Amino acid sequence: MHRIFQERPEILAPVFGVLGVPLSAKATVDAVTADVTETRPLERRVDTVLRVGPSDGEDFLLAIEAQSGKVEGKEWSWAYYIGYLQAKYKLPVLLLVVCQNRATAKWAAGPFDCGTRGWTALRTYPLVAGPDNLPVITDVRTVAKNLPLAVLSALAHARSRQGNAILEAIGIALQELLETDPATAKYFFDFLEVTLGKTPAGEKWKAIMSTFVSYFPGRGTVRETAYLEGKAEGKAEGKAEAILSVLEARGVPVPDSVRERISSCTDLDALTLWFDRSLTAAAVEDLFAEDKGLPRAEPGKA
Repeated sequence: MHRIFQERPEILAPVFGVLGVPLSAKATVDAVTADVTETRPLERRVDTVLRVGPSDGEDFLLAIEAQSGKVEGKEWSWAYYIGYLQAKYKLPVLLLVVCQNRATAKWAAGPFDCGTRGWTALRTYPLVAGPDNLPVITDVRTVAKNLPLAVLSALAHARSRQGNAILEAIGIALQELLETDPATAKYFFDFLEVTLGKTPAGEKWKAIMSTFVSYFPGRGTVRETAYLEGKAEGKAEGKAEAILSVLEARGVPVPDSVRERISSCTDLDALTLWFDRSLTAAAVEDLFAEDKGLPRAEPGKA
């Protein structure tokens, strides 16, 4: 869950707003090395460290940890991260812990004290984003306006009853986004698939992808890339190239006559049907089988 802050830093402003910490929307964000190891025998590594430069104040470091459950002693690692980063970079440090369940979020909020005999030497106050404070976003228009936050919301509420509704809204928004920004759409398709994994929410996401976008759920394949490019162009040429790329990637031989037939086709409905069939076709003949919903093109014509 922490990687979305590295790769989509625009999520920081709305998340900080949820947490009640002011942050200008125009802040600059740069990744910082997450290695906080001082000696070889003991390796320590923060999930993500960002340097944030608000337009209305001093720079600070944000250490981000994704926490799936309570881990004994983790709170002392967090105190170490904060102290080390402040000493090394001479900047204020905040710690953000992102959680998927309420019990973990409640524990992670601390505060965590280090001291004895009634005296506190150090106290750690993590910021915590989780099911209790990240919004449930199920409206498609709202999702489209703030996609990174909606995706984080889906992760935080993945185990709740609202989780499926959030994923369905994201699926619709991404389907529409494919027309204008296929690269961003593909990023979030893949991000959710990987992050949700083989959980019930992950299975739900795969079902949504198969419903809205027939070429998923593979990740980063030639088939996906070709189809995304073809759909983005919205032209017959792009779709024809996508079909040929899929067949090539799947090792299906394409005779020159068939290649010419596909390349010269201008019927977008026929090309869409052929593309769908190319995902499972054992031979090129399977692309042109009789279909009740679409007239079959005669040999040499399309």
